[in-house]
Amino acid sequence: MTGGLVVVGASLAGLRAVEGARRAGFGGPVTLIGAETHLPYDRPPLSKTFLDGTAEPPFYRTEQTLVEELDTRLLLGEPATGLDCRNRVVAVGDREIPYDGLVIATGATARGIPGTEHLAGVHTLRTLDDALAVREALDAGARTVVIGAGFIGSEVASGARKRGLPVTIVEALPTPLVRAIGTAMGEACSALHAANGTDLRCGVAVSAIEGDGRVERVRLADGTVLPADLVVVGIGAAPATDWLVGSGLTLDNGIVCDEYLATGRPGVYAAGDVARWVNPLFGRHMRLEHWHSAAEQGGAAGAAAAVPGSAKPYETVPYFWSDWYDTRIQFVGVPDADEVEVVLGDAAAGQFVALYRTGDRLTGALALNKPREIMKFRALIGRRAGWADALAFAAKRREPISHGVS
Repeated sequence: MTGGLVVVGASLAGLRAVEGARRAGFGGPVTLIGAETHLPYDRPPLSKTFLDGTAEPPFYRTEQTLVEELDTRLLLGEPATGLDCRNRVVAVGDREIPYDGLVIATGATARGIPGTEHLAGVHTLRTLDDALAVREALDAGARTVVIGAGFIGSEVASGARKRGLPVTIVEALPTPLVRAIGTAMGEACSALHAANGTDLRCGVAVSAIEGDGRVERVRLADGTVLPADLVVVGIGAAPATDWLVGSGLTLDNGIVCDEYLATGRPGVYAAGDVARWVNPLFGRHMRLEHWHSAAEQGGAAGAAAAVPGSAKPYETVPYFWSDWYDTRIQFVGVPDADEVEVVLGDAAAGQFVALYRTGDRLTGALALNKPREIMKFRALIGRRAGWADALAFAAKRREPISHGVS
């Protein structure tokens, strides 16, 4: 290789790509390009323990480790601005970085609310700088309004309540988390907010966020006005692909890849939140914003891009977790299902496992405060277990099977 391996995105997936290439025996040059000035860091704690005010910034590796042990050239604070697949160069401003193998791991960008850019105190929560700003506001005792009752927003609300601060969540949909875990289980999880003193308002839109230089209030479509010192916008994220327009890559809710994470352009692979690849386990394209898949995809893509001919199909059972108040929520598989049934514990008590059926196959599982159980069902999904076998396995877990919810 002459240009060596270039990784765009100093993210978890980007770091794992570098490590995966070195682990595969690649001894050539490696360049890691990142838009942020920070070294690669762990994102999940940013909306969890980091908001408590006790955790340090969660960097994965020191600069010395990256530069000396992994022999990596770092270009941080310098976002990629274009890609020329024909000539195999990545544009970084007015410079061109040649590559032989390329991994794109630029992740996703949090969606904001247009028209609020001029207001201090209105934040998304995606980056370390975002988390620092939100934590500072919570330290000051901010009256908090969270827009969006997804996992990020709910974790922020949990952090505010742990400090004894008033917090309101505004959700436009009638039921939170429908796309993540389905309607019935979304209702079960959202009950945690009321139980912990969070004001959850569903089925109502935000009509305006107002203030004189700094946010002061949130106005809802039903006429309600919520005083606010801090507004956290948690309405999802979009894959960071704007810089790839015109590159020749197929862009459709991410970078479209095959089961090898290959983009169809020579030497170019994608990994993490930005990749929409064919998951052989489910036989369809998926784009996941989960820690485990980003880590695994990064390692696989780095090895494949650095060592031609070494690529292998990447399949996985999606997995994510979230901490709300004193509850650990874990989900494996996919949420779209023909039936959802609680098989262990009691949904009303907030400690249960629910299974998701598609056809005659187990395709998902949700657990609240059942950490020892969830990975057993993840393994069943990975083995393509049938529904009857999954129910029989659950029955052996020495808890009664409760009535189904669908």
